[in-house]
Amino acid sequence: MSSYIHLNSTTNNYGSNSWTVLTDIERRIKEKIEKVGTPLKDWDIQINYGIKTGFNDAFIIDGAKRKELIEKHPKSEEIIRPILRGRDIKRYKYEFADYWLIETHNGNKKSSAIDVISYPAIKEHLDQFFSQLSKRQDKGVTPYNLRNCAYYQDFYRKKIVWAELARTGNAFAFDDSESNVLNTCYILTINNHQKDYTYLYLLSVLNSKITLFYMNLISSKLDDTGWRWLKQFVERIPIPEIDDNQQEFLSILVKTMQSHYKNASQRTKIEKEINTIIYEIYAFNEDEIAFVENFGSKSK
Repeated sequence: MSSYIHLNSTTNNYGSNSWTVLTDIERRIKEKIEKVGTPLKDWDIQINYGIKTGFNDAFIIDGAKRKELIEKHPKSEEIIRPILRGRDIKRYKYEFADYWLIETHNGNKKSSAIDVISYPAIKEHLDQFFSQLSKRQDKGVTPYNLRNCAYYQDFYRKKIVWAELARTGNAFAFDDSESNVLNTCYILTINNHQKDYTYLYLLSVLNSKITLFYMNLISSKLDDTGWRWLKQFVERIPIPEIDDNQQEFLSILVKTMQSHYKNASQRTKIEKEINTIIYEIYAFNEDEIAFVENFGSKSK
């Protein structure tokens, strides 16, 4: 079997170009994916990382603490928002673990920074950590404020979320609950677009075996079982531009699978159906499908 040496256009963790030796079928599959798909970054989307607090112990609270702060001063509820950690995000779904962000944002062109004086219970809570808050680099106009975040309002939008490090391969989820995510995670929003089915179509491709195979060729891995789903790699994933009807059909399958998520056999069955359709969209032949399927089974 002949091989093909591919120069990865990204850099590895040591700052140098990384070389990947591809077999003929790997090269053929990679070229087909890139020919059929449009890089995600050209889909009129934005990818941003999650919230950097600079000191999570102060700003990330559990449900019991949230309840306590609201009981002390009901206005506290205005700036306590749900937050997802990397471990909460699974393939197609997330599991909210009752963690919350005290969102004392630093404002932007449309709104002023949060004045913690208006939230006495929250100020009292943060005062316990004042020494650490005042020393951190990731702070805003006061030690109580989070660092500048020009896109913080995007957390209120529909979005796709994922963790930078995923042990189980690709694990993207759709969020319409206005949750924040921590800085170990990313969010993807579509500019000037609120159709759920496009988000769910992108989700189906991002969670597909084809995407995992492609990412394995272009990305840096932490180790044999851990992929680093950094923005610089994810935005390169080629995704076919299909019509609205096709997107909507796949979105229905995604919703059906999500509704049966706790039924492992049903979930696996529907996910297999989604992968089959995506193979057809990329025009894979039987040999190419078998090769990717075999890779996927080894990656679990």
